[in-house]
Amino acid sequence: MPSSLSWIEVDAAAISCNLRKFRQLLPDECKLMAVVKGEGYGHGRQEVAQIALGAGADWLGVFNLGEAAALRQAGIEAPILTLGYVPQADLAEALQLNVQLTVSSLETVEAAARAAAQTGQKAYLHLKLETGTYRLGLPETDLPAVADLLADDDNLVLQGAHTHYANIEDTTEHDYARDQLDRFRKLLAQLRARGFAVALPHTACSAAAILFPETYFAMVRVGIGMYGLWPSKETYLSAQQKGQDPLHLQPAMTWKTRVAQVKQVAAGVYIGYGCSYRTTRVTRLAILPVGYANGYDRLLSNRGHVLIHGARAQIRGRVCMNLCMVDVTDIPEVQLEDEVVLLGRQQEEQITAEQMASWAQTIHYEIITRADPQAPRVVLSSADTGASA
Repeated sequence: MPSSLSWIEVDAAAISCNLRKFRQLLPDECKLMAVVKGEGYGHGRQEVAQIALGAGADWLGVFNLGEAAALRQAGIEAPILTLGYVPQADLAEALQLNVQLTVSSLETVEAAARAAAQTGQKAYLHLKLETGTYRLGLPETDLPAVADLLADDDNLVLQGAHTHYANIEDTTEHDYARDQLDRFRKLLAQLRARGFAVALPHTACSAAAILFPETYFAMVRVGIGMYGLWPSKETYLSAQQKGQDPLHLQPAMTWKTRVAQVKQVAAGVYIGYGCSYRTTRVTRLAILPVGYANGYDRLLSNRGHVLIHGARAQIRGRVCMNLCMVDVTDIPEVQLEDEVVLLGRQQEEQITAEQMASWAQTIHYEIITRADPQAPRVVLSSADTGASA
């Protein structure tokens, strides 16, 4: 098999440790869902799912049925919830795979009833209740009709109800989140009034789990925090303002490549497309075989740094589709095929997802989720990393 030009190392001990720290926040009876959508936030869906279940996760959260099917094909039998939309034509397959479904419209509930009748299997549903984010979400005006349909069809089981906060990470003022929480409670009360005892209400994401125990209900969904990243600077500051001892989370991803060529160029020459960088001295360049097709953002051009031999090397010129160039003039020991860290730690230096996101004018969620989707994910044990949980 050809050698990889880019690969991602996943620290299993870090994921396990992070998840256990969230578990310690929760009451014993509260379930914990490990969210592995987006290819496990770029870390590898199947790999993270196995690690998370081994660390005590009760449920797995995915976005679509394809993600759920891949986990079932890998032999994972734990409860799985699709958090996104499942097309009506795929609902029968979802029931056959024993996947629980988020539903956010009357039409989808009706289609789930048809799929249940077709397969002879019950459809276990989680209503996504609209509380103010205005993405997928069942409007309050449609709740009576959905409740009637659920009451009339024994093949439909209302297992859960959930919502998602619109503005819990981006601010230290959480009135909007509290208002959403109040709306969710009122909608749950409407369901109870119609005779539905929802077994698994859930609203808490990583930020809510850290800041607001009142959001826990019966289950908490941990995504970004499991991977060792705080949801935002504002979440960290909010925890400090509340007098909390902030969780010490360990980033689990290291993204690596190797030097594909080393060359010396004269002073006053232009590097790369568009002639966006001109050397001011005799310069030694290392050419790296990653670019925007690999998720290494073009906005990192002339801004980003990588790590080689434990030192920072700056991107020179524009990031290309599959290549980028870095200045190693001050790292004279660099040679062909030396290991390069694009994201993560090397010796005493570290490039964080937050720092890379700042260079690329985006958020750290996007940085890790887009990290080379075609690159192999290499799971490191505690022995490989020297870490302990």
